[in-house]
Amino acid sequence: QVLLVESGGGLVQAGGSLRLSCVVSGRTSSSYVAAWFRQAPGKEREFVAAISWGGSRTNYPNSVKGRFTISRDGAKTTVYLQMNSLKPEDTALYYCAVRLSSVFPATPRLYDPRLYDFWGQGTQVTVSS
Repeated sequence: QVLLVESGGGLVQAGGSLRLSCVVSGRTSSSYVAAWFRQAPGKEREFVAAISWGGSRTNYPNSVKGRFTISRDGAKTTVYLQMNSLKPEDTALYYCAVRLSSVFPATPRLYDPRLYDFWGQGTQVTVSS
């Protein structure tokens, strides 16, 4: 079993920044692809960012490209999402997700929540105008 615990959410004014963290523990002997998703009330879960096992490949939708950055630490125990220039429409519950694979999937499969094996509980991000 793999446990994911997100933190770092909060209330921020438009234009501000937050950094989310996802601590990965458990059976992590296998390589994994890590991703962030978000879900606002009344909306479907939305892909935000993904990073390959080695960290050299990343992917973002146009809605966050240039503003958000996904990264992972050297020990590969923590995944981060740096969020800059936040907008009210970024308000959502943000989830960390992991797929136990060394292969970085091609799009659009990368964006499919069903691809991911484990999920965190989420951390709330609220951006005020």
